[in-house]
Amino acid sequence: MFVKDYMTRHPIMVAPEMRATEAQKIMSENKIRHLPVVGEGKRLVGLVTRQRLALKPDAMASLNVWEITRFLANMSVRQVMLAAKQVHTIGPDNTVERAARLMAEQKVSCLPVLDGDGVVVGILSEVDLLRAIQDMLGMTAEGVRVTMQMPDEKGQFARLATTLAEHGWGIMGIGSYPAPRRAGYYQIVVKIPQVTVEQVREVLSQIPGQEMVDIRTVV
Repeated sequence: MFVKDYMTRHPIMVAPEMRATEAQKIMSENKIRHLPVVGEGKRLVGLVTRQRLALKPDAMASLNVWEITRFLANMSVRQVMLAAKQVHTIGPDNTVERAARLMAEQKVSCLPVLDGDGVVVGILSEVDLLRAIQDMLGMTAEGVRVTMQMPDEKGQFARLATTLAEHGWGIMGIGSYPAPRRAGYYQIVVKIPQVTVEQVREVLSQIPGQEMVDIRTVV
């Protein structure tokens, strides 16, 4: 799964000279939380977020309502944006996993996507990552979702895969992760189409050394 497949292509972009109030209006009207700020050739010069547009209380303490209005009207995007050197970015050919790790480590909610010349070709947000997870686990299609817990040992996944193949069952989604609160074990989630919960429970509960920790129909 690659960034280029889940990023928002051709995102709305603004110039650094634009009034901050206009940028705020664009974000509100389009229900977005981030605006790449670009210069010549659509090269990134900064990023505006909703947080950057929020006035700090100490900035308004000594101003009356008219002064606040005038203060806002005179602010430019350049004055409120994060400068490019402060913005975390990613390339379109990076993996979604790498993007998710970068966003988690840096505690950011989006990554402008730049090509090799520094041109903005997209933006990847938390919502885009959630969509990628949905696709990975096959959440948008009907089927039986089962979670199997198994030791972190060679051959364990092969047992599960062999059992599925022996019954002619396909997989429309799969994911794995370390088992919570049980060191040395993994949990694997698979989404199986065109079967019943009863069929899956009867078959997979018989795999030696593995435990079914959850099973449900997902529509």
